[in-house]
Amino acid sequence: MYLKHGSPVKMMESYIAVLTKGICQSEENGSFLSKDFDARKAYLAGSIKDIVSQFGMETVILHTALMLKKRIVVYHPKIEAVQEFTRTLPALVWHRQDWTILHSYVHLSAEELEALRMCPGYIAGFVDLEVSNRSDLYDVFVNLADREITVAPLAKEAMTMGKLHKEIGQLIVQSAEDPEKSDSQVIQDISLKTREIFTHLEPFSEVSSDGEKLVLNFEALKQRRFPPATENFLYHLAAAEQMLKI
Repeated sequence: MYLKHGSPVKMMESYIAVLTKGICQSEENGSFLSKDFDARKAYLAGSIKDIVSQFGMETVILHTALMLKKRIVVYHPKIEAVQEFTRTLPALVWHRQDWTILHSYVHLSAEELEALRMCPGYIAGFVDLEVSNRSDLYDVFVNLADREITVAPLAKEAMTMGKLHKEIGQLIVQSAEDPEKSDSQVIQDISLKTREIFTHLEPFSEVSSDGEKLVLNFEALKQRRFPPATENFLYHLAAAEQMLKI
């Protein structure tokens, strides 16, 4: 288009047409329609089944960390491995449809780390093993090369595992190991279980005093006498969803 018209104006017109109308037409290439490129297909580009085949039941640690909006750091010396793995992780919390938490290639430079610290929860990819010594940067550290997941000491209380997590882990593994199921079906199974977890919170939610949002009634949650790990998880989940009374 630039060669034909010799002006960036025509290029900008096409860009704005895609932005505002979702369509761009050109004589040489025909029509581009945004609706032909569903964003959800990009979200499904990675494989949840591959992640589960690598980490098995420990996948529930990643699911829990994402549910609680924790900081996950992923290390592998090959950038391709880091990017493929990290881009798939947000699918474990499909209900949020949030890939903005993804920082798939970060360097240990002051500027980049400062920008990362501005994010409340994230998935950050590194190719420098030195990051393993930077426990100030993560709640969960994934050494992809060695297939190891480590929970940082300060995050262990919030990440305490119990019966509920075992159920979630078993469901994830069972679904992912089913040869008849596609990655999207596995994501759907996990998403249904996630919704079920949120239904646990509903009976203990009440409208805030200003009437603007739902907040957790912690006394009601305690009276329900869940196992300690489940109560702890639901409390931290409410905190992650900004449902605590201020």
